[in-house]
Amino acid sequence: MPLFLYLMIFLFGLAIGSFLNCVIYRLETGENFWKGRSYCPHCRHKLGLGDLIPVFSFLRLRGRCRYCQQKISWQYPLVELSTGIIFFLIAFTGVNNYAMAYLLTPFLVVIFVYDLKHYIIPDKVIYPAIAMALISNIRCVRTVGIFEYSNIETFVNPILAAILASGFFAVIVLASKGKWMGLGDVKLAFLMGLILGFPNVLAALFLAFFTGAIIGIGLILAGKKTLKSEVPFGPFLVIGTFAALFGGEAIIEWYLQLLG
Repeated sequence: MPLFLYLMIFLFGLAIGSFLNCVIYRLETGENFWKGRSYCPHCRHKLGLGDLIPVFSFLRLRGRCRYCQQKISWQYPLVELSTGIIFFLIAFTGVNNYAMAYLLTPFLVVIFVYDLKHYIIPDKVIYPAIAMALISNIRCVRTVGIFEYSNIETFVNPILAAILASGFFAVIVLASKGKWMGLGDVKLAFLMGLILGFPNVLAALFLAFFTGAIIGIGLILAGKKTLKSEVPFGPFLVIGTFAALFGGEAIIEWYLQLLG
């Protein structure tokens, strides 16, 4: 793929990230993110085109609103940059179902940020993502008036992965009576199975628990959390999903070598 095309994909990802910041903010306020121009959350002044250039506007304005001089959250450039990098990696690593990866990346980014900030995975985000993943996995052909799957394994594998992954989390939720995890994590695990299938979903779950444990221990040692503190697990599941998407087989091979 030409370098120019990689650059265009990255820039498109930055633009999508800018829109996702609007989605995240308006999910919080209950506003319609399809209507109305973007505005400063502090002074509510409508933003011009020069204020909306991903990453660049934040740097040029030194992280402050042009109109009221209030600080702009680092969330905005970080979401834009992260989305751009993920879009680039989807193309660069050549994931199997790149169309589904591009379609579902915005949902995963929104889930990551929203759960990190509010400790909840919105149904209005997770349910459309699951529906899109299901549709993407249904590959059928029409013959003599009936539908039959062109490749039954590519359809059944992610369905089973979704059921087993979400079932595992459902057991944890029931056993802990919702104290360790919430139903949002069950739904997200189902989505992970649909995206990754076997065995990559196992790599994603392993990485999610591993990174979650490391970060949790670090926060406790730093005095910012206690053993009884609530820590959102959705962001770790999203990190695990992207890591497995880009290098699931390598992660599994590395883990098996450790065991051997």
